[in-house]
Parts: sequence; C-alpha cells; structure tokens
Amino acid sequence: MNWNQLLSGKRFGMEEYHERKHERTDFQRDYDRLIFSSPFRRLQNKTQVFPLPGSIFVHNRLTHSLEVSCVGRSLGNNVAKGLQARYPDGSVNFPEIGSIVSAACLAHDMGNPPFGHSGERAISAYFSEGNGKKLEEKVRAEGGRWEDFVHFEGNANAMRLLTHQFIGRRKGGFALTYCTLASIVKYPYASIHAGKKGKFGFFQSEEESYLRIAHELGIGHHPDDPRRYLRYPLVYLVEAADDICYQVMDIEDACKLHILTTEEAIHLMLDFFEGERLEHIRKVMRMVDDTNEQIAYLRSCIIGLLVDECSRVFLENEEGILDGSYDSPLIERIDGHAKQAYANCSATAYKKIYRAKEVLDIELAGYHIFSHLIDSLTEAVMNQEHAYSKLLLQRIPEQYDTNAATTYGKIQCVLDYISGMTDVYALDLYRKITGMSLPAV
Repeated sequence: MNWNQLLSGKRFGMEEYHERKHERTDFQRDYDRLIFSSPFRRLQNKTQVFPLPGSIFVHNRLTHSLEVSCVGRSLGNNVAKGLQARYPDGSVNFPEIGSIVSAACLAHDMGNPPFGHSGERAISAYFSEGNGKKLEEKVRAEGGRWEDFVHFEGNANAMRLLTHQFIGRRKGGFALTYCTLASIVKYPYASIHAGKKGKFGFFQSEEESYLRIAHELGIGHHPDDPRRYLRYPLVYLVEAADDICYQVMDIEDACKLHILTTEEAIHLMLDFFEGERLEHIRKVMRMVDDTNEQIAYLRSCIIGLLVDECSRVFLENEEGILDGSYDSPLIERIDGHAKQAYANCSATAYKKIYRAKEVLDIELAGYHIFSHLIDSLTEAVMNQEHAYSKLLLQRIPEQYDTNAATTYGKIQCVLDYISGMTDVYALDLYRKITGMSLPAV
C-alpha cells in the first residue's frame, strides 16, 4: 500500500459528483456530518459499560465516542508529523490524518445496538441458540450468509449504517470519504472467514461496497490468507484511541460507582509511571484535595503517555503496516512500565468491573428484551398477512425494507431497526408489545 493512494478524498456514492470547493476539507466535513446526524445523537442513550446514570454520571456511547475522537485526533496528528518528517517532499496530504482518524472515531460505535456489547451477544444468541435458528435453512437455501447473524458485529453494522441506501435516503448512505469508511473496518473480511472470535467487518449486503473501497485505496489482500484484506493503516490509530479511552475511563467510572475504591483506582493509575515522572505527578496531586480532580489529572497523564507510545509504535512499524507484515493492536506493543500497568488495568476491569452486578443486570435484561423484540418483529415480517403482524409492522419506520425479497433481507430489516434503538426506546417498545405498559387514556 502507498500513502498517495491511501489518502483519497473521494466520497462513497458520490464518485461522479463534483462539488464546489469548501473552506473545510473533505475529512473535516465527514466529522461535521457525523456530529449532526441522528444515529450519532442517539448514542447518548446507549449503554457503554455501566447502566445509564441516575444521580452519578458514567460514560454512555456518545461521551465515549467524543473522547475517543479527541484521542484519535492527537494520535493522527502525532503520526502525521512523523510521516511528514520522513517524507518531506510534501506530495502526500499527511496533515489530514488527524481529521480522518477523529471522524472515524466518532463513527466507530454507531452500529452498536442498545445495552452495550450484551446487545451484540443477545442478537447472536437468538440466531445460534434461540428461536431464530429455525430460519437458518431458509436463509442458506436462498443464498444468504447465515454467519452474518450468528456472529452479529457492531463494526459490520456501522459499515452498513454509513454506506447503505435506506429507503428514501440518498445513494451512498452518509456519503463519507473512502478514507473515513476504511478507517472503521477493524476486521477487513466477511463473516465466513471470522474464525473462533466471530469478528468481521462487513455483512454480505455490504461486501461489494467494501471491495470498492479497498480497490480505490489500494488495500491489498493479507499475505497469509487471500480471503482477507489488509487493514487500512489508520484503523490501527482508531483502534488505539478506543483501547486507550475505554480502559482508562472504565476505571474512573468504576471508582465513581464505588465498584473500585479510590485507593485502588489511584494505585492502578500511578502504576503507569516511574522515576522522576512519578514523583512530579505525586507532587501535583498533593496540590489538590479533591479525589475526583486527582483521578482526572492522572487520567490525562495516562492518556498523554499512551498516545505518545502508540504513535511511536505506529511510526516504527510503518513499513510492516503498509506491506501487511505487522498485524497487532498498537497498545500491545507499548514498552515496559506502561505495558504492565495497562495489563493490570485490563485484568482488574475483567475481574471487578465487567462482572459487576450492575453490568450483569444490564446483560440479563438485554438478552430478554432483545430475544422478545427480534422474535416478535421477525415473526411479523415473515408473516405479514397475520392481523397482529399488520399492527406491529406499522411501528417499523418506512426507511427499513419490510418487503425485502429474501429471508436474509427481512431479518436484516429487523436488525437495522433494533440496532438503531436507544436503550430507553427498546425497553419502552418491549413493555408496550408485551402489554406491560399502556399509553395514557
């Protein structure tokens, strides 16, 4: 892969359209287009890890995405400066890398369903273990890719949301640049090549779209597996921004919710530093008594450290990233003390945070709500002549194709609708169709 071809300003779905020149660059316009979109605003009411807040503020998908975008911009700017120094002739538009990465970071979670990652697992379980399994034979007989449903992936769903022409919408979906779209595809292959982890980057319905993007940007096939593509280089920066934010912010949220003590959180955070740097940080912390302020200061120091480390790893491995010989998250290649401290945070998060009662309660509720919603809506689109189906189908917005010609398309219509819901909307619809809640008369 080469940088000249990789940093293209061409827009998906608008390849033949020549727009007037704007003061903002194409990549800055991607950022603004995402910020002002309805699917992005709905992230404010989608669970990140912990249940949505009552009196205590914790992160939701919206605040997480905004923070990841800020960190992604810093990573992109660092890498851009390094590449400009390495290739000083000015022929490549390296200064825009920060804008591309920050826009992609905004979009990276837009395909995630309600109730955090438990929503993804609930959808997959419905088709692998639940009532949805009975549709497998019909989907396969019609040429549909069943693996898209049993390994349902928020990343693949983001690609669909951003590129698919829903009914009444314009060609190309959000009509983002090829660069921004390529930057969110962490797993550049189809679900049938997902392996044991079940991760993949695009549904059968968007495979042709991804191939167009790969061809335009010169993204090659993986040297060890021609069925997979290489990662677009800026994916590594989007992934690193996400890794940095969720790990650090989950520790901070857990402290606010008293899942971790203040002492535990501060100890985990101080472990990132040593020597003179550690002494300086301790000195600054002694200037304030507010523990929230101390933790916020530590958080900013850690993010700065990890941004510099991940930028260094990217630049040191640029050649391998471009030829496909490098293939691991940047955060896994950071050095020494920070590497061990990050591993300690990960272990603590898995043991004490992701298995906390509050998190498990959301997962249990998500499974039950999703199973019922998918069951009811799938039954409705598959049997549209039934009286109850006619009523329920009226709840599905017109942009979703309930009259799709295939079983695969009908299921995808249901998943488009459900994955776009907020937590509150999904719970409200569940209560109404089960008769638990009635509108005021």
